[in-house]
Amino acid sequence: MTNLQILCAFIAVIFLIFVVNKTDLKKIKDDRKWQHIVFGSCTLVFFLWLFRVSIYDGLIIHFLWLTTLTLVLGFRWAILSGTFVLLMSTFIGNESWSMIGVNAIIGVYVPIILTYSIFSFTFHRIPRQLFVYIFLCAFFPGAVTIGLKMLMFSGYFYWEGFYDWDTISYNYLNMTMLVIFPEAFFNGFSMTCLIVYKPDLVYTFHDKFYIDDK
Repeated sequence: MTNLQILCAFIAVIFLIFVVNKTDLKKIKDDRKWQHIVFGSCTLVFFLWLFRVSIYDGLIIHFLWLTTLTLVLGFRWAILSGTFVLLMSTFIGNESWSMIGVNAIIGVYVPIILTYSIFSFTFHRIPRQLFVYIFLCAFFPGAVTIGLKMLMFSGYFYWEGFYDWDTISYNYLNMTMLVIFPEAFFNGFSMTCLIVYKPDLVYTFHDKFYIDDK
């Protein structure tokens, strides 16, 4: 492992411990419905991450769906679930153990933090309406998170000297524009279906805020 990989692994562990300490873990044991929501979400994200494209080792492209995960589970449980999925992906060999810290920070924590930050901003600063929730809390963060993730990974691989910038740019970074809209649409569509048919499964959505008296 490189020094940067070790540092990222250390930061990821510290952050995860902080989140665990702030999470009511008994809920997953006592609430049967919450068990189904959490484990079902983890399963769906895990299988989605199995479908990936990789031209060079490490330069991997796949849908995230972490925006939907965050809106459905909330910040803390999304962090725990995303970490669990990453560990399972690494365990089966889809990711490298040496990259576990980097993948956790760039591929899981940053997208979840960004999604929840956008949601919190829109909730407190923008009039709460159904279409605001769909487009600004689901569609827009989906696009931004995958774009930022690919940009950060490009910078990381260049900084570590794993690939030259031309290789990264032509074989990875240039693909960003091709995945931004599908990721945004996937998250927007998923959240639209959930809040229409199963709003009780979405932690961040409440009828009284986005529908009642509108």
